[in-house]
Amino acid sequence: MQSFEKWVREIRREFHRNPELSFHEYGTQARIMSILEEIGIDCRKIADTGVIAEVRGMSSGPCIAIRSDTDALAAHEVLSPGNEDYISQNPGVMHACGHDGHMAIVLGVVRLVKEKRKEICGTVRFIFQPAEEVPPGGAIRVIEEGGLDDVDAIIGLHIFSDVDIGQINVRAGPLMASSNRFTVKIFGKGGHHARPDLCIDPIQIAAEFISSLKPAVSQKVDASDHVLGFGAVNSGKQFNRSPDDLELVGSFRTFDDNDIDTIECIMSDLLDSLMHSYSKDGQEGVPSYDLNVYRGYPVLFNDPSFTERASSLLKTMFENVNTHAGPIFGAEDFAYYLREVPGMYTIIGTKNVEKGIVEVNHSSSFDIDEDVLITGVELLYSLATDFLRNSGEYLK
Repeated sequence: MQSFEKWVREIRREFHRNPELSFHEYGTQARIMSILEEIGIDCRKIADTGVIAEVRGMSSGPCIAIRSDTDALAAHEVLSPGNEDYISQNPGVMHACGHDGHMAIVLGVVRLVKEKRKEICGTVRFIFQPAEEVPPGGAIRVIEEGGLDDVDAIIGLHIFSDVDIGQINVRAGPLMASSNRFTVKIFGKGGHHARPDLCIDPIQIAAEFISSLKPAVSQKVDASDHVLGFGAVNSGKQFNRSPDDLELVGSFRTFDDNDIDTIECIMSDLLDSLMHSYSKDGQEGVPSYDLNVYRGYPVLFNDPSFTERASSLLKTMFENVNTHAGPIFGAEDFAYYLREVPGMYTIIGTKNVEKGIVEVNHSSSFDIDEDVLITGVELLYSLATDFLRNSGEYLK
């Protein structure tokens, strides 16, 4: 087993040295395909820079898919004592979210499934998906190009560095949030600050909108069920002049897709009220606004029946399994797969204070405790093979 662990670790380090941005994972794609060929698995390209492969058992049965993301982030990796042997060789790009580990884990599962093929009844499909980091993401294209055709269930995992090494977190229902951004354009009437009576100041309107929106949303959506923030306000160039217009951008996240509609309605109602409050006789057509809400990844919702059976299995295998983990405000396009077929997404921890593995995901100093790799392999392999033996227990 030691040689297998070393093999998985070296694959992770190779991917870490050669990160690529979303939808530019051509070298990553080529390397995944070459490793699959070495294992003896046929594969094909999907979603431009992704890879899909299958291992069929010796007898017919259900099909379960296992997904790994493959893209890296636009971040310059900081040299540390831990990463000196595998620091990114692509300046300004790094695997700062564990996707290198995800690929190594899933390739490890491929190798085990291939070795145990004679004992398997059914099919395991492996999806190496590009562009998780950048909405609309790669999952939609994988689905559109047939990546889930004939699939009965799907599983995946994510490495998190704010969860202790050895800890496995899962929950039925919403595990990760929807991610949505919004743009508000406010049109006023520009003019000199000496004559405010002739102006309708969009900055003043925006200031009231910003100060009023969060309290208004919290009255309708519980504070623990959403986050909302403003990212940029752009307007004006002259210190003594009210500008004609303003653009405001921000984002919000929820654990219920219905709350997206609620928040959008609150925004519209608040803006309507502000337009009325700031209107002036003789100033026709202003103030006015354009509101656009761009829906990103939906809520990631773990299938309850699948999760119940999977949780029972995981608790027999690992010491630290939290089957009632709280949902997190991170977002994942794995959510799209779970809208198509039953399945489960799992969080596995890599934080290790003794080894100095403490930086959060997306940090330029992010790294993983590589012990998490074998945990991930065992988790996905066991869930997949148990599903193929007992699919009825997962799909009640």
